[in-house]
Amino acid sequence: MSAILSGELLLTELDRARLLKLNGGVLPDPLMELLEEATVVPSPAIPQQVVTMYSQVAVSHGGGDAPQKLTLCYPSDAEPMAGFISVLSPVGSALLGREAGTTVDWTTPAGVQRRMTIDAILFQPEASGDYST
Repeated sequence: MSAILSGELLLTELDRARLLKLNGGVLPDPLMELLEEATVVPSPAIPQQVVTMYSQVAVSHGGGDAPQKLTLCYPSDAEPMAGFISVLSPVGSALLGREAGTTVDWTTPAGVQRRMTIDAILFQPEASGDYST
């Protein structure tokens, strides 16, 4: 199942190019769908409220749980217990290209439906002038 979104999907040209090279071009279906459907923009044109690679976000899962801080990264940098989430994971694919305030749904590898809201973008490389990370 692909993520359920509200709003347009946006990706930077650099993120899209790097993602297409990941894993020999064999990517999970939700990520491939995102790459095909997203509007691709130059890095300096990406809005600050959009999740890009290496963005740090605050998310909530509902039910009164405390917000969780996650950083979207490439598989080689993933450390889920430390909050570094691979873009190849279902939750990583659900975050990429979405805006703060968006609620996303995804299915875990075990088949469990999950939902979270992107409460805030805490850091986005492009917003700080980093167009090459």
